[in-house]
Amino acid sequence: GEIDPEDIDDYIAHDGYATLSKVLSTLTPQQVVDEVVASGLRGRGGAGYPTGIKWQAVQKQADGRKYVVCNGDEGDPGAFMDRSVLEGNPHRVIEGMAIAAYAVGAQKGYAYIRGEYPLAVRRVETAIREARRGGLLGTDIFGSGFTFDMEVRMGAGAFVCGEETALLASIEGGRATPRPRPPYPSESGLWGRPTLINNVETLASVAPILQNGSDWYKGI
Repeated sequence: GEIDPEDIDDYIAHDGYATLSKVLSTLTPQQVVDEVVASGLRGRGGAGYPTGIKWQAVQKQADGRKYVVCNGDEGDPGAFMDRSVLEGNPHRVIEGMAIAAYAVGAQKGYAYIRGEYPLAVRRVETAIREARRGGLLGTDIFGSGFTFDMEVRMGAGAFVCGEETALLASIEGGRATPRPRPPYPSESGLWGRPTLINNVETLASVAPILQNGSDWYKGI
Protein backbone atom coordinates (compact mmCIF):
# COMPACT_ATOMS: atom_id res chain seq x y z
CA GLY A 1 0.00 0.00 0.00
CA GLU A 2 3.03 2.32 0.10
CA ILE A 3 4.23 2.02 -3.49
CA ASP A 4 2.91 1.55 -7.00
CA PRO A 5 3.65 -2.17 -7.52
CA GLU A 6 3.91 -1.71 -11.28
CA ASP A 7 6.47 1.11 -11.15
CA ILE A 8 10.05 0.11 -10.35
CA ASP A 9 11.04 3.76 -9.93
CA ASP A 10 8.60 4.05 -7.04
CA TYR A 11 10.17 1.01 -5.35
CA ILE A 12 13.67 2.43 -5.90
CA ALA A 13 12.51 5.76 -4.42
CA HIS A 14 11.70 3.79 -1.25
CA ASP A 15 15.29 2.40 -1.13
CA GLY A 16 14.38 -0.57 -3.29
CA TYR A 17 17.34 -2.65 -4.50
CA ALA A 18 19.68 -0.61 -2.28
CA THR A 19 20.12 -3.68 -0.10
CA LEU A 20 21.01 -5.85 -3.09
CA SER A 21 23.61 -3.27 -4.09
CA LYS A 22 24.99 -3.21 -0.55
CA VAL A 23 25.14 -7.00 -0.36
CA LEU A 24 26.91 -7.42 -3.71
CA SER A 25 29.46 -4.69 -3.00
CA THR A 26 30.27 -5.19 0.69
CA LEU A 27 29.32 -8.71 1.85
CA THR A 28 30.50 -12.21 0.99
CA PRO A 29 27.93 -14.97 0.45
CA GLN A 30 28.97 -16.46 3.79
CA GLN A 31 28.35 -13.18 5.58
CA VAL A 32 24.87 -12.99 4.07
CA VAL A 33 24.03 -16.52 5.23
CA ASP A 34 25.45 -15.81 8.69
CA GLU A 35 23.28 -12.70 9.02
CA VAL A 36 20.13 -14.62 8.08
CA VAL A 37 21.03 -17.37 10.55
CA ALA A 38 21.65 -14.81 13.29
CA SER A 39 18.32 -13.09 12.60
CA GLY A 40 16.35 -16.18 13.56
CA LEU A 41 14.15 -15.84 10.46
CA ARG A 42 11.91 -18.87 10.06
CA GLY A 43 9.83 -20.08 7.14
CA ARG A 44 6.69 -17.97 7.02
CA GLY A 45 4.66 -20.49 5.07
CA GLY A 46 3.66 -22.25 8.28
CA ALA A 47 6.31 -24.88 9.00
CA GLY A 48 8.64 -22.43 10.72
CA TYR A 49 11.87 -24.16 9.63
CA PRO A 50 14.93 -21.94 10.28
CA THR A 51 15.61 -20.14 7.02
CA GLY A 52 19.34 -19.77 7.58
CA ILE A 53 19.79 -23.51 8.10
CA LYS A 54 18.08 -24.17 4.77
CA TRP A 55 20.35 -21.62 3.09
CA GLN A 56 23.43 -23.27 4.61
CA ALA A 57 22.37 -26.64 3.27
CA VAL A 58 22.18 -25.32 -0.30
CA GLN A 59 25.29 -23.18 0.01
CA LYS A 60 27.50 -26.11 1.04
CA GLN A 61 26.62 -28.11 -2.09
CA ALA A 62 29.28 -28.25 -4.77
CA ASP A 63 29.43 -25.31 -7.15
CA GLY A 64 27.35 -25.71 -10.28
CA ARG A 65 23.80 -25.00 -11.35
CA LYS A 66 21.57 -24.22 -8.38
CA TYR A 67 18.07 -22.77 -8.18
CA VAL A 68 16.03 -20.49 -5.93
CA VAL A 69 12.27 -21.04 -5.86
CA CYS A 70 9.62 -18.77 -4.36
CA ASN A 71 6.65 -20.80 -3.10
CA GLY A 72 3.60 -18.67 -3.84
CA ASP A 73 1.17 -21.57 -4.09
CA GLU A 74 -1.08 -20.46 -1.27
CA GLY A 75 -3.88 -23.01 -1.33
CA ASP A 76 -5.69 -22.58 1.99
CA PRO A 77 -9.29 -21.37 1.48
CA GLY A 78 -9.53 -17.63 1.99
CA ALA A 79 -5.79 -17.16 2.50
CA PHE A 80 -4.25 -14.03 1.00
CA MET A 81 -0.99 -13.39 2.87
CA ASP A 82 1.25 -14.28 -0.07
CA ARG A 83 -1.21 -12.76 -2.51
CA SER A 84 -1.12 -9.38 -0.78
CA VAL A 85 2.69 -9.30 -0.85
CA LEU A 86 2.98 -10.38 -4.49
CA GLU A 87 0.31 -7.91 -5.61
CA GLY A 88 1.46 -5.04 -3.41
CA ASN A 89 5.26 -5.23 -3.49
CA PRO A 90 6.60 -7.74 -6.03
CA HIS A 91 10.03 -6.11 -6.23
CA ARG A 92 10.61 -6.85 -2.53
CA VAL A 93 10.26 -10.56 -3.29
CA ILE A 94 12.50 -10.33 -6.36
CA GLU A 95 15.18 -8.51 -4.37
CA GLY A 96 14.99 -11.17 -1.66
CA MET A 97 15.36 -13.93 -4.24
CA ALA A 98 18.39 -12.24 -5.79
CA ILE A 99 20.06 -11.88 -2.39
CA ALA A 100 19.27 -15.52 -1.60
CA ALA A 101 20.73 -16.60 -4.94
CA TYR A 102 23.94 -14.68 -4.25
CA ALA A 103 24.20 -16.27 -0.81
CA VAL A 104 23.77 -19.87 -1.93
CA GLY A 105 25.43 -19.67 -5.36
CA ALA A 106 22.33 -19.93 -7.58
CA GLN A 107 21.94 -18.43 -11.04
CA LYS A 108 18.26 -19.04 -11.82
CA GLY A 109 15.01 -18.52 -9.96
CA TYR A 110 11.34 -19.40 -10.31
CA ALA A 111 8.37 -17.71 -8.70
CA TYR A 112 5.66 -20.36 -8.47
CA ILE A 113 2.30 -18.59 -8.14
CA ARG A 114 -1.11 -20.20 -8.07
CA GLY A 115 -3.20 -19.59 -11.15
CA GLU A 116 -6.06 -18.21 -9.05
CA TYR A 117 -3.94 -15.08 -8.46
CA PRO A 118 -3.93 -13.52 -11.96
CA LEU A 119 -3.17 -10.00 -10.69
CA ALA A 120 -0.21 -11.29 -8.66
CA VAL A 121 1.11 -13.17 -11.70
CA ARG A 122 0.80 -10.10 -13.91
CA ARG A 123 2.49 -7.79 -11.42
CA VAL A 124 5.38 -10.15 -10.75
CA GLU A 125 5.93 -10.62 -14.48
CA THR A 126 5.86 -6.84 -14.96
CA ALA A 127 8.34 -6.39 -12.09
CA ILE A 128 10.69 -8.99 -13.59
CA ARG A 129 10.65 -7.21 -16.96
CA GLU A 130 11.33 -3.86 -15.31
CA ALA A 131 14.15 -5.31 -13.21
CA ARG A 132 15.76 -6.84 -16.29
CA ARG A 133 15.45 -3.55 -18.15
CA GLY A 134 17.17 -1.77 -15.28
CA GLY A 135 20.02 -4.27 -15.07
CA LEU A 136 18.82 -5.59 -11.71
CA LEU A 137 18.30 -9.08 -13.12
CA GLY A 138 20.54 -10.72 -15.68
CA THR A 139 24.30 -10.72 -16.04
CA ASP A 140 26.83 -8.70 -14.04
CA ILE A 141 24.30 -7.09 -11.68
CA PHE A 142 25.66 -3.79 -10.29
CA GLY A 143 28.96 -4.60 -12.01
CA SER A 144 29.63 -7.28 -9.43
CA GLY A 145 30.00 -10.23 -11.78
CA PHE A 146 26.93 -11.83 -10.18
CA THR A 147 24.38 -13.28 -12.59
CA PHE A 148 20.78 -14.11 -11.68
CA ASP A 149 17.57 -14.24 -13.66
CA MET A 150 14.11 -15.57 -12.88
CA GLU A 151 10.69 -16.28 -14.33
CA VAL A 152 7.14 -17.05 -13.23
CA ARG A 153 5.61 -20.52 -13.23
CA MET A 154 1.85 -20.72 -12.73
CA GLY A 155 0.14 -23.41 -10.68
CA ALA A 156 -3.05 -25.03 -11.91
CA GLY A 157 -5.04 -25.16 -8.71
CA ALA A 158 -3.58 -28.28 -7.10
CA PHE A 159 -3.51 -27.89 -3.31
CA VAL A 160 -0.67 -30.43 -3.06
CA CYS A 161 1.68 -28.04 -4.90
CA GLY A 162 2.10 -26.16 -1.65
CA GLU A 163 4.33 -29.09 -0.64
CA GLU A 164 7.79 -28.24 -1.90
CA THR A 165 8.69 -31.48 -3.71
CA ALA A 166 5.31 -31.56 -5.49
CA LEU A 167 5.87 -27.92 -6.45
CA LEU A 168 9.25 -28.82 -7.97
CA ALA A 169 7.69 -31.63 -9.99
CA SER A 170 5.12 -29.15 -11.31
CA ILE A 171 7.82 -26.66 -12.38
CA GLU A 172 9.56 -29.49 -14.23
CA GLY A 173 6.34 -30.12 -16.15
CA GLY A 174 5.44 -33.38 -14.43
CA ARG A 175 2.57 -34.56 -12.27
CA ALA A 176 2.59 -32.75 -8.92
CA THR A 177 3.39 -35.75 -6.75
CA PRO A 178 5.36 -35.37 -3.51
CA ARG A 179 8.70 -37.15 -3.47
CA PRO A 180 10.05 -39.19 -0.56
CA ARG A 181 12.78 -37.43 1.41
CA PRO A 182 15.75 -37.68 1.68
CA PRO A 183 17.20 -36.53 -0.60
CA TYR A 184 15.98 -33.05 0.29
CA PRO A 185 15.65 -30.30 -2.32
CA SER A 186 18.80 -28.68 -0.92
CA GLU A 187 20.69 -31.67 -2.34
CA SER A 188 18.50 -32.81 -5.24
CA GLY A 189 15.72 -30.44 -6.22
CA LEU A 190 14.84 -29.02 -9.63
CA TRP A 191 16.19 -31.33 -12.32
CA GLY A 192 18.29 -33.04 -9.67
CA ARG A 193 20.19 -29.87 -8.76
CA PRO A 194 20.49 -28.17 -5.32
CA THR A 195 17.43 -25.97 -4.84
CA LEU A 196 16.45 -23.40 -2.23
CA ILE A 197 12.68 -23.08 -1.67
CA ASN A 198 11.28 -20.31 0.51
CA ASN A 199 7.83 -18.84 1.06
CA VAL A 200 6.85 -15.44 -0.37
CA GLU A 201 6.83 -13.70 3.00
CA THR A 202 10.13 -15.33 3.99
CA LEU A 203 11.84 -13.93 0.90
CA ALA A 204 10.18 -10.53 1.40
CA SER A 205 11.82 -10.39 4.85
CA VAL A 206 15.36 -10.87 3.50
CA ALA A 207 16.14 -7.35 2.24
CA PRO A 208 14.99 -5.58 5.44
CA ILE A 209 17.09 -7.98 7.54
CA LEU A 210 20.22 -7.35 5.49
CA GLN A 211 19.56 -3.61 5.47
CA ASN A 212 18.81 -3.19 9.18
CA GLY A 213 20.75 -6.09 10.71
CA SER A 214 19.85 -9.32 12.47
CA ASP A 215 19.49 -7.65 15.87
CA TRP A 216 16.78 -5.37 14.45
CA TYR A 217 14.80 -8.38 13.23
CA LYS A 218 15.25 -10.31 16.47
CA GLY A 219 13.81 -7.31 18.29
CA ILE A 220 10.46 -7.66 16.52
